[in-house]
Amino acid sequence: MTNILWIRAERVCAEKASSLRSGEDWGALLALRLRYALHVGRFSNYLETAQMSRTKCSIGWSWEPRVRFGMLLFMVFFGLAARLPSQNGAEAGHGALELTSGLGRKLYALPDDEKVINARNRLAADSKSVERVLQLSKAEAARRQYREAVATSTQGLAFAPKNADLYLERGHRELGLREFKPAMNDLEQATRLAPEMLDAYYHLGLAHYFLGEFDEAAASFDRARALANNNDSLIDCSNWLYVSLRRAGKEQEAAQALARIMPEVKNTEPHLYFYLRLLHFYQGQLTAEAVLPPPPAGPEDLEGELAFDTVSYGVGNWRLYHHNRSDAVGLFRNVVKGEAWNSWGFIGSELELLRGEK
Repeated sequence: MTNILWIRAERVCAEKASSLRSGEDWGALLALRLRYALHVGRFSNYLETAQMSRTKCSIGWSWEPRVRFGMLLFMVFFGLAARLPSQNGAEAGHGALELTSGLGRKLYALPDDEKVINARNRLAADSKSVERVLQLSKAEAARRQYREAVATSTQGLAFAPKNADLYLERGHRELGLREFKPAMNDLEQATRLAPEMLDAYYHLGLAHYFLGEFDEAAASFDRARALANNNDSLIDCSNWLYVSLRRAGKEQEAAQALARIMPEVKNTEPHLYFYLRLLHFYQGQLTAEAVLPPPPAGPEDLEGELAFDTVSYGVGNWRLYHHNRSDAVGLFRNVVKGEAWNSWGFIGSELELLRGEK
């Protein structure tokens, strides 16, 4: 009878564990395991007493329930520890460790939210759907789960190896992981499969830019801008085209790139407002003090941090090619103190700090 109880206890706990993902639920699992351990232990002691009343030869047998009870308690804590995220994979308040930056900082994902869970369930119900693969990858990326997003895109490419959107998505997330060469390969493949895909050229430009290949970056951003059919795309591509040309030492061509940013050019996407202000700064319409936004209000101020990272990196970059490295470094250091490690401004700031150490 006790054997059945031991098996049942472990089976129920295992079933419960398989359904848990969030750290806060593991406390409930621990309570469940302890409850079963205590119940089984009490029942074993009851059997022990009954057996002792029936036989005088119970000395050896009487230790068996206690040994099993002790073993179960060991399994409770050992099994729970094995299932809990390790310190290498997650810390309190964080999701999994995504990468360690070149500056030595550990960069973490955020835990699953409802969008990730729902997207994962939808993909499980239709595992050969490119649309659902992309939905899950984007939901994971929104939680900074970039390794997971790369794995999800790779899963899609296994059954849709000619899909340009999947190569674009995987390349985009590889950039965030600082895997610039693999990103370049994926994004080049996306441009081959879909020669009119603006986003593929745009992200390919970023891969070249982060590798310090500024001429190649400018060529990709120029190609992307040629495909722009709205002001938002024009603003986005013009910003990166300008800074690529400046870093390549092509000041006159950079000035020409700003010529298309006329007073009537306005953004519709809110986050592109900061790129537009940077372009006005490059044109001399705004001072650095006027264009720099305040620091984010806190870790939850994602929009505030994105604006801060974007503009601080842009102004710092401008100071670099105006031979004011000390002020630029101050801005870059402020950026990499934040949490939005997947933003282009954060990545650019990190790389510039690393270049300064060499």
